[in-house]
Amino acid sequence: MSGYARPGSLDEALDILAGPRGWRVLAGGTDLYPGLGDALRRADLLDITGLSELRGITPGEHGYRIGALTTWSEIAAADLPPFFDALRQSAREVGSVQIQNVATVAGNVVNASPAADGTVALMALGAEVEIAGPDGARRVPIGDFVTGVRAVALGPGELVTALTVPDHGARARSHFLKLGARRYLVISIAMAAVMLRPDAQGRIADAGVAVGACAPVARRLTGLEARLRGAAPGECAARLRDGDAEGLAPIDDVRAPARYRAEAVPVLLRRCLEACDGAHDGARDAG
Repeated sequence: MSGYARPGSLDEALDILAGPRGWRVLAGGTDLYPGLGDALRRADLLDITGLSELRGITPGEHGYRIGALTTWSEIAAADLPPFFDALRQSAREVGSVQIQNVATVAGNVVNASPAADGTVALMALGAEVEIAGPDGARRVPIGDFVTGVRAVALGPGELVTALTVPDHGARARSHFLKLGARRYLVISIAMAAVMLRPDAQGRIADAGVAVGACAPVARRLTGLEARLRGAAPGECAARLRDGDAEGLAPIDDVRAPARYRAEAVPVLLRRCLEACDGAHDGARDAG
């Protein structure tokens, strides 16, 4: 490699990024190293693994802040409210356990793969990407941050510092499902995540629905989300319509043909909705 830096603070990291070199940010490295290949020897690497302020999950007044360097193993093991279930479920699908131990939440998002498991769950939860840069800090909804295949809305000298997730409350539930050629260690053919937040009467006050691996970027199904609002307990799956996935653009590839993906999405959505509805029923019975 031609350059290597390991800053001890976020300010130092931003100062380095503002310099003339074309730094590549190294966090977990599980996507960076394979992606660089032989170019690794010529790359300028900014190793941010020493930035303790970018680690951990912190509850706040309006939601939760997940530091950029938080690993997927830490997500899976975290004591979080039930509405985080989709994110915890996706955490267990990010490669092997060895990968989950080092791969970071922000890295999965910034890598911007159409089949990034974590992005779909974060999108259904209404997450925002927290960014620091030369002009200060800003937040971007995750759906606006990932702009295409391997493309994100990061400006020169900017660095992702965290993902923030709204507090959907104790009644909210979520679920994530992934379809692959085998059960484990596989890139998704299609995946879906659903978050449902009921009101005090059990009717759906808010919903988040996202689908991945069926378009250049993960997509929220806003029409379905709108139709789910107001649904009574047990009615959510019945509000699915044949055209709910029409805005997607699945492709033919070595994992599956486009037609198979298009037919799988409604099945995944129905199962996610039924799982959330069942969890709501259990919560009401327990209460």
